[in-house]
Amino acid sequence: MRDAGESMTMITIAVVGITAVMLAVQMKGVKGEYATYLAAAAGCFIFFYGVSKMETIFDAMGQVQEFIRVNRIYLTTLIKMTGITYIAEFASGICKDAGYGAIGSQIEIFGKLSILAVSMPIVLALMETLQRFLV
Repeated sequence: MRDAGESMTMITIAVVGITAVMLAVQMKGVKGEYATYLAAAAGCFIFFYGVSKMETIFDAMGQVQEFIRVNRIYLTTLIKMTGITYIAEFASGICKDAGYGAIGSQIEIFGKLSILAVSMPIVLALMETLQRFLV
């Protein structure tokens, strides 16, 4: 029955997004800044609604860890990378929608660099493991 709830949630989010866009298009001719604020508010609503789904993801990660005995650092890193991606895309999209594409692109670059920095311990562990096999 969980799938039906998820479908309704997706429909709700789609309706909120489409409604916000339609209202923003109407407002753009009258007060352009209000259209930007409306789009940002809708984006925040959808963003925080998405963040609330993280509990489900954490539960699933815990089950995966029980089944295959994965080192906790790998799952933690995966969750951090997912969070960085989600936040960077959200912030970048708002900047680009507001007409500040250069700032949005910089946020995307920073997000990618952050993901690379977070993943470095895993890359180093992989290199260490490969070195043991090659020596």
